[in-house]
Amino acid sequence: MNLTLAFDLLLAAALLWSGWRSLSTPRLSRAIVMFVSFGLLMTLAWARLQAPDIALAEAAIGAGLTGALLLDTYGALRRRQHQENGA
Repeated sequence: MNLTLAFDLLLAAALLWSGWRSLSTPRLSRAIVMFVSFGLLMTLAWARLQAPDIALAEAAIGAGLTGALLLDTYGALRRRQHQENGA
């Protein structure tokens, strides 16, 4: 087994693991972090498949923009929940 095949298998296993963890975790904050890490791993997978345009789009939109929007929404939900519990 050569090194590139071993790396590709490890990348595939990491993608499956992070995808499963992002869907099955009960904590929303952890799910968001796992989703962002899944997007970064997908970026690496697209780069390994020699598709740099898709890899850049995945990094910018999939991991970057979507992750930032999810984190902002999570913060707004926590603030709203804190206000409802405090009032």
